[in-house]
Amino acid sequence: MAADLLTPYARLPRAYRDRTVLHSTVDAFGRAHWLLRTARGGDDLYDAVVVTVEDGRSEETHLHSVRARFPRLDALPDGGFVVADARRRTGDGGGDGARDGEDDEQVQVFDALGRPSWGFPVGDAIEHLLTDPEGRVWVGYFDEGTCGDDPLSFPGVRCWSSTGAPVWTYEPLPGVGWLVDCYALNVARSAAWAYPYTDFPLIEVREGRPPLVRSTPVRGARGFAVHGDRVVFFGGYDESRSRLVDCRLTDDSVEVVTEGRLLRPDGGEPGRSRVVSRGPRLYVQEEPFTDWAVYDIG
Repeated sequence: MAADLLTPYARLPRAYRDRTVLHSTVDAFGRAHWLLRTARGGDDLYDAVVVTVEDGRSEETHLHSVRARFPRLDALPDGGFVVADARRRTGDGGGDGARDGEDDEQVQVFDALGRPSWGFPVGDAIEHLLTDPEGRVWVGYFDEGTCGDDPLSFPGVRCWSSTGAPVWTYEPLPGVGWLVDCYALNVARSAAWAYPYTDFPLIEVREGRPPLVRSTPVRGARGFAVHGDRVVFFGGYDESRSRLVDCRLTDDSVEVVTEGRLLRPDGGEPGRSRVVSRGPRLYVQEEPFTDWAVYDIG
């Protein structure tokens, strides 16, 4: 089985290595970000710093009064950031029992100076949160959201404006039905793709068009890259965690062309890792989550 190697992409500067990485991602413009706690305030609030690395240069944005217990971070095109709590706290007896108004700030929007501007809820059990170049927030949910009692997360995949207005919500499609778990989500400049459990179709969403569904024979992938009529899936269950499946897109299906493996830059097998899918690129980050590597099919 042939193997491809990841390429080193971005590294958290050594000066920050003694801090806890709360979350890390690569945004729609290819910038890598790390969310690091700096100080805890009252009422479960804390201050944090976002370290951004682009072309080897780093900069800081200090965020004030962050609420998220299980944060998901991404950047906005105006220099601000969104930080979401993966678990939604509600005040009706469910979850942890939020204080009044806290649920309204499940997603916090911070301006370019790190000041909290506004907030809004998007639903419980966030698996993926990715912003697009227009600043819209795409969210994919895992099964405790889609099978739970939170109506916001029940559809499985949704898109919101940066002010919290609903933009797009998944509805059952022929041959797919309701989604159970969004295993992977790819958000690029002009489209978004979802790859949900249980049948693992590839759902393509483009503005002004109905969603396009393609059946796939690939099960359990954790990320995928799309370029033209090509899609490459990465990961799988058990011994397939480094699997790479190169496929061709047809009008209604995904056809396997070849299989291989995707290995670390040093040739080793990837361990526990985060995967961010952005158009033709797969970004992979292993513990301790200080370095990003990339696989680019573009």
